[in-house]
Amino acid sequence: MADWLMYRYAYSAGNGNGPAPLRPKTADTKQWDLPSTDALGRTVSGTSSIGSPAPSTPGPMDVTRGSVSSVSTQSTKEDSTILTNPYTLRHGRRYLRELNYPLPCDLPELHRQNLHTLLATSVFGRALGSTPSPKRPPGKVLEIACGSAYWSSLCHDHLSRQGYNDVSFTGLDIVPLAGDLRRQGIDWKFVQHDLRKVPLPFDDGEFDIVVMKDLSLVVPLGGPSQRILDDAARILKSGGTLEIWETDHVIRSIMPHPPPPPGKHPEQYACAVATGTFLISPITPFGEVQNKFLQDSNAWIQEALDARRLTPTPCARISQMLVQEVETLCNVENRRVAIPLGELRWEREAAAERDLSKRRASKKGSPAFGSSTLTEEQAALRYTALLVVIQMIESLEPLLKEVSGKNQEEWQRWWGWMMASLLEQKGASSGECLEIGVWWCKKM
Repeated sequence: MADWLMYRYAYSAGNGNGPAPLRPKTADTKQWDLPSTDALGRTVSGTSSIGSPAPSTPGPMDVTRGSVSSVSTQSTKEDSTILTNPYTLRHGRRYLRELNYPLPCDLPELHRQNLHTLLATSVFGRALGSTPSPKRPPGKVLEIACGSAYWSSLCHDHLSRQGYNDVSFTGLDIVPLAGDLRRQGIDWKFVQHDLRKVPLPFDDGEFDIVVMKDLSLVVPLGGPSQRILDDAARILKSGGTLEIWETDHVIRSIMPHPPPPPGKHPEQYACAVATGTFLISPITPFGEVQNKFLQDSNAWIQEALDARRLTPTPCARISQMLVQEVETLCNVENRRVAIPLGELRWEREAAAERDLSKRRASKKGSPAFGSSTLTEEQAALRYTALLVVIQMIESLEPLLKEVSGKNQEEWQRWWGWMMASLLEQKGASSGECLEIGVWWCKKM
């Protein structure tokens, strides 16, 4: 399992010479308006806090697709700046200009996101939550907010192993970070588009599978998230599959010896046992995180995201959001997994008790405190989850310093103590978990 520890970002980042931005197919575009919706997401104003609304006159048409061309002279100055010069430097890292997105947009963050994607697909054992039907093989897949498009490459490999070799992939993002997946033999196209504007630049019923992955830090709660969900359903074919992949940004502790979720497929439970993870259901017992430094980061992340109308716990919302779409979506299913951030104390204690019963309580025969009850693969998966959490805190450093009130010297001290606790002192051994989920449903 050295591959886990030697993981490297293998896709070249895009540059300013990427594909030209596309405009939505209709002239009546809508921008996310953070001050213009109330707590329930109801629109109370039609103005935009970031840029002027798109004009009502469409630009030149792309004859081959019938879409509004990206070279339209009708776009606003703000739109042009965001798409053609999207970056700004803050705190020594590269961020998207004038957007609510709280994470940097640079190579270290792409490393973290790719590692996160690799972790999620590994603990689920696949790159799709749903299982395509041979009677209706998927032809076109869209990844919304694709970033480096690493998920698309993993999904291509997964579908190829299932015998689906004639699948085209499209990635959409506000900046061209994805490399050219065609070099890997993938039928691939990138579309540059600002997600704050719906409708998305695709035809009704264009895709067999639409994936929205890790959008909880991209799309604010309320009206914006509802509009993205509605448009994702619009561009799905009837009978097509919508998938949502998400991760909670605050950490909880799973209680000792959680019961297996009732009614789950035996293969999913077997996969959880093999990977040293725990399937989550409504009966899974969780408590407050025990590690002091994760308690601190939880509180700061909660406050920072709440102030931006972003949710720190998206996994608790998605099922309810999907089942409410009774007119367009059906057959909602999900799979949620808790990945411990290290070997758990109660796992070691249980293993020691089993060993002691065999060796008749011999001190020499009892396992040392540092001995592992995990396989090499399980230990690598948990260490990877810990790295993802640490790097997430690092990426959010400017926001967390602001809400914590710490100056740079105080933050560096806190950071050093946290790293020592989590990496050297095994401070995440009381059930602290990273929670990841995938939800899928069909369009009627």
